[in-house]
Amino acid sequence: MKILSCEFNMDTACVELLYTDGTMISIDCTAVENEVADNMYQRSEMDWLIYNAPLEYADLILNDDPQKYLKAVTEYKPLDS
Repeated sequence: MKILSCEFNMDTACVELLYTDGTMISIDCTAVENEVADNMYQRSEMDWLIYNAPLEYADLILNDDPQKYLKAVTEYKPLDS
């Protein structure tokens, strides 16, 4: 099965994939962020993927471990008191 299109729909806050057989997958980005992002840095990384690389975002969510990815690409440094 081949992907015809993959884009972020701002109205639904979902990344939508359309396949050649007419199947459509819609990924609820808000729900995903609530499950996998623990801090603002991880949410920022997820947002960047959603807007700039929706196909890579969909691949990460559907085929990989998003929490492992976020731990590898983000660094959380709390502010000193």
